[in-house]
Amino acid sequence: MGVDVDEVRELVARRAEAMRAGDAVALAADYLPGAVAFTMAPPLAHRGLTDPGSLREWFATFDSAVDYEVRDLEVVAEGDVAFCHSLNRMSALPKGYPERFDLWFRSTVCLRRVDGVWRIAHEHTSVPFHMDGSFSAAVGLTP
Repeated sequence: MGVDVDEVRELVARRAEAMRAGDAVALAADYLPGAVAFTMAPPLAHRGLTDPGSLREWFATFDSAVDYEVRDLEVVAEGDVAFCHSLNRMSALPKGYPERFDLWFRSTVCLRRVDGVWRIAHEHTSVPFHMDGSFSAAVGLTP
């Protein structure tokens, strides 16, 4: 099981590097056809993740490279199924904005090993929200 966990950790590290490099092709290549992602951006569910086009469009909304960090990564793998969760940080300068944002969020990734390669079957990212009636995103949280 240790080798499997290491392979998943390597995939997560490669993805963080691809985020920093703005490499939409490398990011899209990690998804299985039919994978579903529940991201922070609408709609409620994203499909067609193997096409790098939407990632390219998203990277183009920034005037800077995306800084990306994965912290507290936990991985469980058994057989051909694995899942991992972490706290992630993303920072970038959106086009037309005077300063960068810095955002911590939660990430859970479910993977399947297909033909000996770990691929993403499902991904879920979220930011907690304040339950004080404002329902505003709690974007100021840090680990």
